[in-house]
Amino acid sequence: MNQIQQFQALHHADEMLFLGNAWDVLSARTLEQSGFRAIGTTSWGVAASLGYKDGENIDFALHLSIIKLIVDHVNIPVSADIEAGYAETHGQIVENVLRTADLGVAGINIEDSFKRGPGLKEIADQAKLLQTMRAALDNRGFADFYINTRIDTYFRREDPFAETIERGLAYVESGASGIFVPGIVEEEQIRAIAQEVRAPLNVLSRPTLTNAERLAEWGVKRLSIGNDFYDHVADFAKASASKLAADRDTALLYAANRQG
Repeated sequence: MNQIQQFQALHHADEMLFLGNAWDVLSARTLEQSGFRAIGTTSWGVAASLGYKDGENIDFALHLSIIKLIVDHVNIPVSADIEAGYAETHGQIVENVLRTADLGVAGINIEDSFKRGPGLKEIADQAKLLQTMRAALDNRGFADFYINTRIDTYFRREDPFAETIERGLAYVESGASGIFVPGIVEEEQIRAIAQEVRAPLNVLSRPTLTNAERLAEWGVKRLSIGNDFYDHVADFAKASASKLAADRDTALLYAANRQG
């Protein structure tokens, strides 16, 4: 079984997929060594680690180079967050997806929100993109490549529930492997979407949405940490650096339980 097949299988296993999100080789290898069975990149973390804001503000070739480094240094499936595809036209987006797949990733996240303006793409337009994307991947030899289509209704709509189901059904019909609905937190709505859209449902960790076992009971098949692990590590580094500078003492670097 190759890594694309492994990643696909993880979304249909009895145990829900708890996905760690990495932004560089160190974070990716740490997640792997800690027991995560798959990794997703975080576009926020990748951008922030390089001094940019999230939102396709870094050169796509640079983004690909980070993804490639991560893929080359771990032995578990990697899914790449490529936001809305780093392009404006379907042809360019699909080409960028193929360039990403060629790196050895097992899947991607692709968004339905505009990156250079407000609002969401039309359902039919995004569905057509997914259909074209799936055909191109199949033709390139990437059968079962995991397309996790992100639905941004809970970020962009005041009343997102019904539209989320409508988009989910259309996207899965057009070739999406699963749907990602960041921002959703209500149990009743999560259960309903998991029931209505017959494809693995991915949700994003939030302060009130943290426990994988509980979410699995609601019908969720994948929990992503998103950028919160990056933020946690960055905050820890900042606090440690501030203490070093203030104390003018390196004792904290040799605290109990630290190895190496």
